[in-house]
Amino acid sequence: MAKVAFLGLGVMGYPMAGHLVKAGHEVTVYNRTFAKAEKWVAEHGGTAARTPAEAASGQDFVMACVGNDDDLRAVCAGEDGALAAMTAGTVFVDHTTVSAAVTREMYAVADKGQVSFVDAPVSGGQAGAENGALAVMCGGDEGAYDRAEKIIAAYAKNCQRMGESGAGQLTKCVNQICIAGLVQGLSEGIAFAQKAGLDAKAVVEVIKDGAAGSWQMANRYQTMVDDHFSHGFAVDWMRKDLGICLSTGNEIGAALPVTALVDQFYKDVQAMGGGRWDTSSLIKRLKAFD
Repeated sequence: MAKVAFLGLGVMGYPMAGHLVKAGHEVTVYNRTFAKAEKWVAEHGGTAARTPAEAASGQDFVMACVGNDDDLRAVCAGEDGALAAMTAGTVFVDHTTVSAAVTREMYAVADKGQVSFVDAPVSGGQAGAENGALAVMCGGDEGAYDRAEKIIAAYAKNCQRMGESGAGQLTKCVNQICIAGLVQGLSEGIAFAQKAGLDAKAVVEVIKDGAAGSWQMANRYQTMVDDHFSHGFAVDWMRKDLGICLSTGNEIGAALPVTALVDQFYKDVQAMGGGRWDTSSLIKRLKAFD
């Protein structure tokens, strides 16, 4: 059992923090909208704090799952930021998908206060968070990771240290790069089946356990055929992530032609009003541009 703060109660953070309570930890939560923190406490117990610093004070671990680079800077080192309130020897774990650059920046800020910083972006979507079955890819000092892993286990199916600070975020880039191409291919395949007059669901049932199979295919084909996208990982967030991938690719000299193309396809989906649709909504773009 540990004293843990959780900063950010979005679609991922809300259930992740709940799993910490189920694992027996003493949990304090912070959310930019305080009413949501109060709602979480009403459901799970624990304590709601009004600032990141208040939430982090006296904790053994502080976990965060916020929106982007600027949000992470704000909860870590902004006014009433968590890092200044944390004591030497404690650990900050960031589950946000952000750039490796801001991760290393926050690692350096934390290190000045003798606080450990672990970047730990997640994959598995809202369902993975709710079911406690996330894949977590981590970067940071080995000792800090070893300590954090025991807390992360409350909502992780698979958790691995990938290297030094920033390595977790770079691994998440690989994850998003792979997803982008997969979803576009799946969209084209389903659209082709429908154009050919086939039962698209039956087609996927035949092929999903073969060489074409993927998590996206197994978990998204039915809703794609049914034109249902009010769930899962939003297009707006995917474009944020792909922006990180493309920027990092430019920095390190990695060519990402398919990723760049799919990013523009998602831009089209946003223009259709689908910023909050699930990423599998690429198929709607295909049909709209048919």
